[in-house]
Amino acid sequence: MSEAASKSAGTATLVSGGPILTMSATPHAEALAMRQGRIIAVGSLQECRNALGTGYEELDLAGRCLLPGFVDPHCHPVMLGQMRTWVDCAPERVSSIEEMVEVLKRAAAALPSGAPLRGYGYEHRRLAEMRHLSSADLDKVSTDRPVMVMNASGHGAAVNTFAMKALGITRDTLDPAGGEIVRDPAGTPTGLFWDGACDLLTGEGGIKVGNHGPNFHFSESEAAMDAIVQIAQDEFLRAGITSVADMQVSRREVQAYLRARESGALEMRVGMYVLSSHLESLLDLGISSQLGDDGLRFLGVKLYADGTLGGWTAYFPEGYAADPCMHGQLYHDATEYAELVRKATAVGMQTATHAQSPEAIRMVLEALAASGSVEAVRRGRHRIEHCGLPLDDQIDRMGELDVIPVPQPQHHLRFGDGTVEAVGELGTRYNPYGLFAKAGVRIVLSSDAPVAPPNPLEAVAAAHMRRTASGRVLGDASLRIGVREALAGYTIGAAYAIGRESAVGSLEVGKLADLAIVEENPTEVDPERLATLGVSETWVGGRRVR
Repeated sequence: MSEAASKSAGTATLVSGGPILTMSATPHAEALAMRQGRIIAVGSLQECRNALGTGYEELDLAGRCLLPGFVDPHCHPVMLGQMRTWVDCAPERVSSIEEMVEVLKRAAAALPSGAPLRGYGYEHRRLAEMRHLSSADLDKVSTDRPVMVMNASGHGAAVNTFAMKALGITRDTLDPAGGEIVRDPAGTPTGLFWDGACDLLTGEGGIKVGNHGPNFHFSESEAAMDAIVQIAQDEFLRAGITSVADMQVSRREVQAYLRARESGALEMRVGMYVLSSHLESLLDLGISSQLGDDGLRFLGVKLYADGTLGGWTAYFPEGYAADPCMHGQLYHDATEYAELVRKATAVGMQTATHAQSPEAIRMVLEALAASGSVEAVRRGRHRIEHCGLPLDDQIDRMGELDVIPVPQPQHHLRFGDGTVEAVGELGTRYNPYGLFAKAGVRIVLSSDAPVAPPNPLEAVAAAHMRRTASGRVLGDASLRIGVREALAGYTIGAAYAIGRESAVGSLEVGKLADLAIVEENPTEVDPERLATLGVSETWVGGRRVR
């Protein structure tokens, strides 16, 4: 038995003494028994004792609540770990560009001469100046080292003049497909880059993804990448998340996960959605379906339709309500995108496409409908990532095709006010979970970490309450879902989205013994307290890992 397999086996354990929410057809249980990393009984205390026989340990919940380990079906673990090593420029830490410059200056002073300085998390609507960063701002930090600060959306970044010169970016540099180099009225780059233009920022030797996504795949040493994976893993496991799906995988992510797996350091279960820039390579290799084991698996291919609501790059051909001259952009035209979908679905590969605006969501649904019969599309379990602003007829179409929307409730918590400002009344429908439920569309919750922290209970509260950071409630009660529905969306619903519902997502006999122990029963506490409810233990494969 390998080191990783031995570590995951765990000992025989009986769990009882508190509420057990199974997320299965039998929603409650008195006890749970596990052995060799799997659940062998769920039911009464006596039934579980009988199933274990002799030679087992007992875990007393002492009134705490047992849940299946949470499944985060849309996140960026390596990106999360990487951001945790950068300078925190989130609104919770800096309230103005002036303050951000001072924070960055202090960080630069601690770095070796010439070493790049990177920050993450600025949200322009929550800065005193109410605007994006520019090279002029970041030149105040340094004129002799590259400085970059990534937007909270992960779809754009601002750099200083030194960085643009080092990268060879001038007023003559053309906007790449699917991206924008923001320019002043004279045509000079302001230092702000969006979506496909981020490809320019990784440098000559960096990984390139073209117009297949925003590029945050900065080169790091193997040692740095290994540390980054561990930083991220610890944060997910402390939140009770035992399975994750990395939604933008390139060579650097694959290699980092393989090293962690081989060394026995990979404790959480990782699924990989490989970026569509690698689709031809996957097809050449004959990879067409899930591949791997319970610890590390290829799940499907990740595509992009449009940009981000936060940066006004999601595609609105009629213009944004706040500025009709702003339209956002598509990463591909409809024909190019449909061909990517056709190639992937022809071999049975699951697709997961980022799409925020109604027009982008329409493009995804049309491409999927054209890719095969209704039955074939339904079998494919295709996903629309974020799916923030679908129209009623699009939601009905998702139900017909069993297309799975994968939103992030923490997005409307953090960015809902800005979305309403940007797109008008349509923004009050942001993440319309209640409408999904009414149409029979599957409910799935996720974090998109590092865009939002991996905190399932905060996401559950946000899906239930629909409150923004300012306290505004988005839409009416028809858009809300209950706490239990939301919990199911972060467990068994999320497991279905990644094709792993037979292994994780609920507490049932035969499934992997992945568990989260929460301080109190989330279905019984005041929803106002949900976001701060603590996870006291996390178990993977019958073994406590946090």
